[in-house]
Amino acid sequence: MVTETRVAVIGLGSMGYGVAANCLKAGLETWGADVNAAQIERFAGEGGKAVTGPGDYAEADVVVTVVVNAAQTEAVLFGEGGAVAQMKQGAVVVSCATVAPDFARAMAARCAEAGVLYLDAPISGGQVKAASGELSVMASGAPEAFAKARPVLDAMAAKVFELGDEAGPGSAMKAINQLLVGVHLAAMGEAMTFGMTQGVTPEQFVKVIPECAGTSWVLENRAPHVVSGDYTPLSAVDIWLKDLGIVSDIARSAKFSAPLTAAALQQWVAASGMGMGREDDAAIAKLYATHAGLTLPGGDT
Repeated sequence: MVTETRVAVIGLGSMGYGVAANCLKAGLETWGADVNAAQIERFAGEGGKAVTGPGDYAEADVVVTVVVNAAQTEAVLFGEGGAVAQMKQGAVVVSCATVAPDFARAMAARCAEAGVLYLDAPISGGQVKAASGELSVMASGAPEAFAKARPVLDAMAAKVFELGDEAGPGSAMKAINQLLVGVHLAAMGEAMTFGMTQGVTPEQFVKVIPECAGTSWVLENRAPHVVSGDYTPLSAVDIWLKDLGIVSDIARSAKFSAPLTAAALQQWVAASGMGMGREDDAAIAKLYATHAGLTLPGGDT
């Protein structure tokens, strides 16, 4: 059913484009903004509208930010030409980047000063789930923020977890998720290459381990990338420097020892330092292979 909700999506990258496209499919009047003009042109070609200036945000009931980090989130909301100064009273920001809970609370407070609602709503599911409108959203915010954002949440997500009536818990839950995924990815790379030292090929690993107790969603999703030698990024190595860095910062602030996070983060730092930063995060296996003198499928070491 077509609704009158108008939405602007800031960030038409691998996940944001799916969010915007699914808002269109749901019948929402949708604008898109991105630093990449080609993405805006693509979106316009599918029936979307391009944000041509800050004034366009005045038309939006919902502004969704799907950018990389806290700095970009703050810039698109409150920087030069930022959305919040243009938004009408009672409109809502849906903030999807992985950020620290304290940052989410600070953004919510600044939005409130401007009469704008804020939903702390990090997302999970990657490019594939974003494209199909089946993301998981870990959200927290005032009931009226959820109500205002509901048509957009319904369009972009299969599951919306409502975690509290103020900003912070959504980002805390995303940090927990990223801790697990970052560690699991590093463990996948270590386990696969460890197997190679014992004569177990990556192909055998992918055939057997997904049927055993040691499997995980990450392993089943990413290990085939290593077998095919295809490191086209669905989620890049450098994402994990940022996300596990956030986890580490939160843990330090809470005086909580997180040794597995620390160990995994060092592997991601090393992989990025070896030039893999923009490759798919399955490339973490290359780091282990290099240190062990092993050759992965496709000739990578």
